[in-house]
Amino acid sequence: ASWGIAGAAMYDAAFNGPEKISMNMTCVQICVSTLFARWAWIVKPQNLLLCACHSTNVAAQSNQMRRAIEYKLANGESAEVSEIGMKGAAFVATVAGLVVAGPTLQGSIVAANLGPVSALSAAAAGPFTVHFWAPMSKWAISGASFLDLNRPTELISLPQYTALTLTGLFFSRYALLVTPINYSLSSVNVALFGSSAWHLGRKLKADYFNDE
Repeated sequence: ASWGIAGAAMYDAAFNGPEKISMNMTCVQICVSTLFARWAWIVKPQNLLLCACHSTNVAAQSNQMRRAIEYKLANGESAEVSEIGMKGAAFVATVAGLVVAGPTLQGSIVAANLGPVSALSAAAAGPFTVHFWAPMSKWAISGASFLDLNRPTELISLPQYTALTLTGLFFSRYALLVTPINYSLSSVNVALFGSSAWHLGRKLKADYFNDE
């Protein structure tokens, strides 16, 4: 199902104009797929197919971002591009700082014997591991869907939201079959299924079921 997300981006790049690209969703997908490529590499059993899929999606979404930026600059929307660039730079700097400080902070919390807090910090799928942050980052896709809640249906990508809906459906089950079992990944995919299916339903209704 995740190959469908990358495939949808490549399909949109080939057949749909850049005006349909949601920069919020594209930014989120680049971040999420980066984390999931890493997660799929280290999870047991290792999932090289999923790793390759998300690596491909990073490339496909980066191309979509390039197209969107070029389109907005050509249409005098440089302020929006600058704002997104500043937010992206701040996000990258924050993540880099947390990655560098993470091991030291984790060690300090575990050594402090803070009961459940220390236990959670030391857990195999705790907040200092990609097992925690990969599924947590996927909440951002649902968030991006809600930010675009009133997006005109003519600007909704049918391939993209079909792929996101199917991904949410399948991964809500897959997350219960890996080691360690990842309940947060399962729950976030239930949310992804719901938010994406909402937009997919709107698109299908507008394009195929309206009487007008």
